[in-house]
Amino acid sequence: MAATPGFLSSFRYGDALTVVGISVCTALVCEAISWVLIYRTASYRALRSSIDKASKKLESMKATTGASSAAAASASLRKPSKAKKMDRVESSLKESSRDLSLFKFKSGAVVALVLVVVFALLNSLFEGKPVAKLPFTPFGLVMKMSHRGLQGTDATDCSMAFLYFLCSISIRTNLQKFLGFSPPRGASGGLFPMPDPKTN
Repeated sequence: MAATPGFLSSFRYGDALTVVGISVCTALVCEAISWVLIYRTASYRALRSSIDKASKKLESMKATTGASSAAAASASLRKPSKAKKMDRVESSLKESSRDLSLFKFKSGAVVALVLVVVFALLNSLFEGKPVAKLPFTPFGLVMKMSHRGLQGTDATDCSMAFLYFLCSISIRTNLQKFLGFSPPRGASGGLFPMPDPKTN
């Protein structure tokens, strides 16, 4: 069964180019879905603007606090009002980040469905067939991933699943940065942010 289209079958790296090309198209489709359901909405823009403002304000307050080391001694005895304001900004930033993550769940199911369908399609085309050659000999867990589902003992053979995984984590991330859809600064907490040591 010919896995690659006719116009790519004559190329030496036709299978690899097919996987990469489909990965690029999938990333574009996923970002288009996210734009329709999330990025173009007023709610998302308001949340992003709120996170950007809170992040800049927090950075400014931390820089000012760090510049004045004389207040460190009195801070251990009595919490200054500036520290309380900083805590409020941090809490607001965490809440906005959590709201943003919840808001993105709207398109998460649709994007996940697209990725599952594309992976199933590629798996049916390239099942048990190496699509590329690695320029090095992998070992351990990397070899289990790169050689997954392949016959033979050549460790440099690269499976479709491994190449598709590498493309998925690199292409879409860079595409989001290029299109300006990457998460705003300070929105790294997600749904389950790290506990604040000050509250312990």
